[in-house]
Formats: sequence, C-alpha cells, structure tokens
Amino acid sequence: MRAPRGFELAGVTAGIKESGRSDLGLIYSPHPLAWALMSTTNLVKAPCVSRNRARFATGTPVRAVVVNSGNANCANGERGIWDNEDLAGAAAAALALDRVQDVLTASTGVIGVPLPVDKLKGAMPKAARDLGGDTSAFSQAILTTDSVAKEAAATLNSGARVVGVAKGSGMIHPNMATLLAFVMTDARVSQEQLRDMWPRVVNKTLNQVSVDGDTSTNDMAIVLSSQQVVADPEELEAALVEVCGKLARKVARDGEGATKLITVRIAGARNEEEARAAAKTVAGSMLVKAAVHGADPNWGRILAAIGRSGAVCDLANVRVHVQGVELYAGAPVPFDAAHVSQLLRREDVLLEADLAAGVAVAEAWGCDLTAEYVKINADYTT
Repeated sequence: MRAPRGFELAGVTAGIKESGRSDLGLIYSPHPLAWALMSTTNLVKAPCVSRNRARFATGTPVRAVVVNSGNANCANGERGIWDNEDLAGAAAAALALDRVQDVLTASTGVIGVPLPVDKLKGAMPKAARDLGGDTSAFSQAILTTDSVAKEAAATLNSGARVVGVAKGSGMIHPNMATLLAFVMTDARVSQEQLRDMWPRVVNKTLNQVSVDGDTSTNDMAIVLSSQQVVADPEELEAALVEVCGKLARKVARDGEGATKLITVRIAGARNEEEARAAAKTVAGSMLVKAAVHGADPNWGRILAAIGRSGAVCDLANVRVHVQGVELYAGAPVPFDAAHVSQLLRREDVLLEADLAAGVAVAEAWGCDLTAEYVKINADYTT
C-alpha cells in the first residue's frame, strides 16, 4: 500500500526470529511529525512504552519510529531500558538524525528474553537504505503470531490520506489500544487537535477488540502527521475512525486460532460509554466465544455478559438478536434452534442487543475460541 506524502518505510530481517522472517521495521519522515499516543494500561510495561510516554509528555515532534518483532524486551531490568535506548540511538544514527529523542520505539514478542540489540543494530543501516513509499515490507516486519499483515487506508476530500498498519493476534483485550498500530496521515493538523481526537478514535475502534481477555505489556497506538495537505479536522477524525475500525476488524478476524469474526452491536444504551462497555464485554466473553465456535445459539450467555458489563439495561424490554434472528424480547422468543445454529456456522457472526435504556450505540469485535488457540499459546515459547 502507498504511504501518505512525507513518509518512508522499510522492513528487514535482523535475525531475531528463528523462522527467518523479517523483524525490524522503520517509519521515517524528512519532516517533523505531529503525533499522538495511546499505550497500555498494564502496570507491567516494556521500556518502549515508558520511553514513548516520556517523549509524549514533552509535546515535541518526532521524525521516526523503529519497531522490532520477536522480542518484547519487557521485564528485563536495567538492561532492557538501556537496550531500548540503544535501539533508538541506532535508528537515529542510521537515519542521520541529530537527536535520539526524534525516534520512538516499539517492541513485540516474548516477555523476559534479553533483546538481541546487536543484531538489530547490525541490520539498521540496511533498513535505512531500503526506505521507500510502500508499507508492505514494514507491515510484514512487525508481525508475530499473526497469519496476515493488516493495513487500511482512507482518502479525504482534500486529497489527504490516512494509512494504518497494525499487528495483533493474541494477548489482545480492550484496555488501551490492544495491539501495535501505526497510523500515518499527510493531513495538516495541529499537535493539539491530533492529541485531542486520538483517544476518541482509539476508544471507538482499537479499544473495542478482544481476542482472549489479556492486555499486553507492549500495547501502543501511534498516529503521525507529516502536515502536507490542508484538511478539515472533523473529516480527518472520521477518516481515522474508518481506518482504525478496519484495522480493529482485521485484528479480530486474525485472532489466534480463530475461524470466525464476531461483531457485537449494542443499541439503546444510556450513553456511549455504557454502549461500548456492553459491546466489548460480550465480545470478550469466553463463554460467548465458545458458543459461537460451536454454533450454539445460547442467548443467555450474551444477556449475562451484558448484565455484568456495568451498562444499565431494562430487562423487561431488552432484545437480543443472533445473526438477525430475535431470540429474546423481555422474555425468551420461540425460534428454530437448528436454523440459527446453521447461521452461526458462517465466518461472520453478528450479535445484537437493544438495552432499552437510551439511544446510544456502539460496536465491538472479537473471534471464536478454538482448540487451536490453546495449542498456539501452550507451545508459544517451547
């Protein structure tokens, strides 16, 4: 996919992964980039998260992002902190940047294994030489257990573009940004405007994904602007929501071992916050995920998840639909269980509920729970 104006990307093999797949990615701009960050709420966090937060607090632009996959560089003590700084320094040197502070870092992979930073430093000059206007090599370099790369794009009326690249397949739960996501735009937007809109965008999209109920130590979602094209801020925010929504669905569909994408659509909530809470609680329910995998139209699990979500609902008037078929309307509704079960065998599953408490709506996305998920994670480090 073509990157927006003012961005160059690369992805190369540094030798971290035993598979030999690429594992070092670079995003670079010759222009100072306005940017915003959302990062994990997990108290156990990697040095890349802490360092980027410190950079974010300064409010100054950046020029590059360096990402490694195959190693999370988390819980490695002082060594991990210095290895992360060394990674940023190597990127700054290869890109001929005056300040290491101009580089953001991100890592993903196994926790508690020292980062082979010398391998990354050795591959950095090649990454800098390979920089170009296509996103594909970068999108491959950031993957871990993902089965496919994840990219999405949108174009504004002004011609400005928004392009997003993400990775995520497991250890994903809505408690920040749930994955690594890098969204680039050439739309002209102030740093203040970008930082104001980014949490709203993430909360509607990337924060509404749940694969397995686990929030990673390395999660972050970064948006970057090269400021090349005049654009309407409201239109830009809508485009960011569109792109991040596409990425969120791609992540959910590619959940570890998944065979089905689950979309949960909540209506009739008191407010948007409660609508989002209800939607992502249903999407994250292990019992709902297992029922969907087995094509079991067990609407009681959906209703129970809504009830523990914290969202107010009027049980006498709540309505639940599975694949467009009403199963509950204040009381159980007679339905053809075999027919609904057949509908649940499709790759795309829609679960809907009206809480009858207001007018707010929201969506969340997840996937079915399979035996393959257990196998992947049982053998993850062995």
